[in-house]
Amino acid sequence: MLGVEHLTVENREAGCVTDEHHPRISFAVTSDLAETSLQEARVRIADWETTTTNQVALAYAGAGLQAFTQYPVDVEIRDNYGRTASTHTTFETGRLDTPWQAQWISDGSYRFTEKKVSPRPMVFYRVVRPTAGKTIARARLYATAMGLYDFTINGERVSEYYFAPGFTSYKTNLQYQTYDVTDYLRQSNEARLEATVTGGWAVGSFVFTRKNRVSAQRQALLAELRIDYSDGSTDIIGTDSSWQVTIDSPVRSADLYDGEVYDARVQLDAASWRAASIEKLRIHPQIRADYSARVCEHEVFEPQFVKRSDNGELIYDFGQNFAGIVRFSVRDAREGQVITVKHAEILNPDGSLNTTFLRTAKAQIVYTCAAGEQSYAPCFTYMGFRYISVSGIDVDAFDVQGIALYSEMEEIGSFACSNNALNQLHSNIMWGSKSNLVDIPTDCPQRDERMGWTGDIAVFAPTACFNFDMSRFLDKWLRDVKAEQTRGGGIPNTVPVQGYGFPATMPQMAIDWWGDACVLVPWVLYQSRGDKEILRSMYVTMKKYVKACLFWASLWGRGDKRYIWNTPSVLHFGDWVAPDVPQMSQWQARSPWTATASLNNTARTLARVAEVLGNDEDAAQYHALANRVAQAYINVFTDGQGKLINEFQTAYVLPLYLGMFPENQRLAAVSNFARLVESNDYKIGTGFPGTPYILFALADNGRPDVAYSMLLNDACPSWLYEVKQGATTIWERWDGLDENGECPIGDDGTDIMISYNHYASGAVGAFLYSRVAGLEATSAAYKTFRVQPIVGGGLTWVKASTRTPYGVVSSSWTLDSNGTFVLTVDVPVSTRAEVVLPDGSVHEVSNGTHTFTSTFTANSNMEVRA
Repeated sequence: MLGVEHLTVENREAGCVTDEHHPRISFAVTSDLAETSLQEARVRIADWETTTTNQVALAYAGAGLQAFTQYPVDVEIRDNYGRTASTHTTFETGRLDTPWQAQWISDGSYRFTEKKVSPRPMVFYRVVRPTAGKTIARARLYATAMGLYDFTINGERVSEYYFAPGFTSYKTNLQYQTYDVTDYLRQSNEARLEATVTGGWAVGSFVFTRKNRVSAQRQALLAELRIDYSDGSTDIIGTDSSWQVTIDSPVRSADLYDGEVYDARVQLDAASWRAASIEKLRIHPQIRADYSARVCEHEVFEPQFVKRSDNGELIYDFGQNFAGIVRFSVRDAREGQVITVKHAEILNPDGSLNTTFLRTAKAQIVYTCAAGEQSYAPCFTYMGFRYISVSGIDVDAFDVQGIALYSEMEEIGSFACSNNALNQLHSNIMWGSKSNLVDIPTDCPQRDERMGWTGDIAVFAPTACFNFDMSRFLDKWLRDVKAEQTRGGGIPNTVPVQGYGFPATMPQMAIDWWGDACVLVPWVLYQSRGDKEILRSMYVTMKKYVKACLFWASLWGRGDKRYIWNTPSVLHFGDWVAPDVPQMSQWQARSPWTATASLNNTARTLARVAEVLGNDEDAAQYHALANRVAQAYINVFTDGQGKLINEFQTAYVLPLYLGMFPENQRLAAVSNFARLVESNDYKIGTGFPGTPYILFALADNGRPDVAYSMLLNDACPSWLYEVKQGATTIWERWDGLDENGECPIGDDGTDIMISYNHYASGAVGAFLYSRVAGLEATSAAYKTFRVQPIVGGGLTWVKASTRTPYGVVSSSWTLDSNGTFVLTVDVPVSTRAEVVLPDGSVHEVSNGTHTFTSTFTANSNMEVRA
C-alpha cells in the first residue's frame, strides 16, 4: 500500500499557527513495494497548487496569505507503479503584522526595586460579554507578556503549556500565543478572562548573579480577544485600562530558581483590585506567532520509596533525575497549615537532601493550605531533581507525583544493544537531553543557572538530532543566536544573554567551541532535517563569526602563528572540565590547541555551507582557510611526524577527528594517541571540545578496539563509571561521586560547580548511532545514507533507528559465536542506502527492508574509515 504520513506545516503536524508568509510543507511516503519512487506530488494550499518531487521544506509560493485565516493543505502523490495516495491537514495564520488593538498594561503603582529576587505576581482580569443574539463562529485569544503568563477563562486554564510566551532575546524577539477559546465563550453569556503574570526571565531574577529587571521594570500583559460571528462581524477586546489588576493573589511569589510560594487561603474575590495602567516598554521587539517547541508535561513519576529523615522530613525518591515539578494532593488539611517541598539531585550521606550544589537557588515550594482536601502544582517554575523533602504534613495525608517538563519535540530515535550498561547510558543521555531542552538548550536544570550555554549544544546537537525532531526547538533558538551576535561578530557564551555580561560586553570577542554554535548547530540541523533555509538565514552570522575568530588568531603572530588562536587563556574555556588536570586555569591554558582546531572546524563547515548555498567563491575561500589553519596546527604543535610536542588527549582528538593531519602523518598520530589512551587505562582525559569526538578519532582511524575499550570502561573517569554509580542522567563532572557515593569536589576555581544532569558529555550518543549501529547520513535529511556498523566490545546484537523527514531508517545486527554477522536495514521511500559489511562488501539498496550476511573477524574493522 502507498501512503503519505507526517505531513507538517512549519514542522508541526497539527495546530500550526504561523506568521510566516511562505510556510514550509514536508511529508513522508510509505510503500509496501520495493523500488518505489515518487513520480509526482500535487500540493495544494487554498488556490495555490504545485507539482513537485520535493518532500522536504516545500515553501508556499502562492498569493499573499490573509491574517486570522485557516488554510487547507492537500497532498496527493503518485508512484512509479501508478498507485496514488493523499492526505490532508490545515494551518492557521496569526496576525501577520496586523496592528494590535490592545495596549500593554501593568500595575503602575507597583514599584519593584529589590535586587536578586523576582517581583510579586500580578493578576489581571476583565469580564467579556459576546454580542447578544449573535452566533459565535470562532474565538481566538492572542496573548504575550513581559514575564510569564497563564490565562484562565471562568477558572479553566486555556492552555496545557508552560512558561508562555517563552524565553527569547526579548529586546529583539517576542512570541505571542494563539488560543482557540470558542467553546469557552459558547458555554456562557459572559466570560471572565484572567491572567496571572510573574517575572519569569524578562523581569525576574536570572543568571547566577541573580540579575533582575533585565527587559522591563515590572511585568506587563498584552492580549487581544477576537470573536468572529457567523454573520461576518467581529468583536475585538484588547487589554487596556478597563482591565483590573491586583498583586494580592494566591501566588505570593514565583521565581525560576527559588520556586513558588502559594497561599490557598487567598481568594481573588476578596482582593484589592485597581484599574490597570498603560505600560510603555523600554524595548521594542518584533512580536511573532509562537514558532517554538512549547514546554508541556510528559512522563509522570510515582515515588519509588519514602522514608523519614533524622530531622523529621519525609524524603521521596522518584527513581529518575529529571526536570519538572511535583503535583500533590492533601487530605484533611488544617487552614493555615504550611507544607514545604524542597528538591535535590542527590542525598547526603545521612539521607537528607543535598542542596549545597543548588548554590543560591532555593528550589522549593511553600504551600499554605485552606481547610480540607486540595491539590496543587506550580505553573511558573521548574526544578531539576530526583529527590524531594516534605515537611509540615504526615505521609498518610499526602500524595505526590513528579511531572517531567520539557519542550514538545517528537522522540524519533532509539538505541539498544546486548550490553545493559550501554542501554542505561543511552537512557541517561535521553534524560539529560529532556532535562535540558526546556524551551532553550540549558546547561543544567537545578542550580542558579539554567542558561543557554552555547558550548553545550554546539557539541551535543548531533546526538540531539538522532533522538528528537529538533526543527522548531533549534530554529527558534538560532533566531536568538543571530539576534545576540555582537557588532564585531562574536557570539555570547549564553543565548539569550539576559543579564549575563561576558563576553557580550566585548563586541569582537569570540570564544572557541562556545561561539561555534552559530556555525555547527545550523549545519547539524540542516543535515538531519534537510531545510536549506536555516543555512540561508544564518549564513551572514556564520561569516561574521569566522571573520572574528580569524581576527583574534591573526592578531598575535606572523607566518603559521597568524592561524594559531592564542589570545590570553582567561578569554577561553579551553579543555573545559578535562579530568586529567584538576584546575580551571589548566583547562583554559589548553586554549591554543582547542581554539586553533575550532577555527579549522568552523571554516571547513562554513565552506560546506557555502557549497550547499551555491556560493562557490566563498566555499573555496573557507576551504583554503581551513587548510592553512590545519597546516599551522601541525607545524606549530607537532614534530612533523605525527607526535604532539605537548601531548594530551584533546590535542590529538581534534586534529584526528577533523582530518587535520596529512595522510603521511595520520597513522603515526593515531598510534601516539592510542598509546596515550592505553597508558591512561582507557580512561577519558578530554574536556568539552574533545569528548564528543574521541571515539570517532580512534575508530575512524583504524583503532576501534581502543574506542570500544574506552566506551566500555567503568573506572572513573568514564561514561560507564557514572552508570555503575547509579546515575540516571549525564553528569557535569566525571568525578561527581566517588566509589562510596560521596561527592569529593574541592575548590577548583568553579565555585563548587557540579551538576548531575548536564548533557554535554552525552554527545557520545552520536557514536552509538553512527558507528556502533552504523547509521550515518551522506546527504541532507538522509536522502542518501550509509549503514556501516563497527563491531566490537563483545556486543552480540545492536539495533537503532531514527525517523528522518523521509521516514524511519534503522540498523539491526547480530553476531553469533561462529563470527556470522547478520544485518537488517530499513530504507524509506525516496532514499538510498550504501550498506558496508565487515567483510568489506558494499551494497546499494533503495526502499524496503534488506538483510545481509557476512563474516566477522577481529581485523574486520581495523581499516581507516573513508
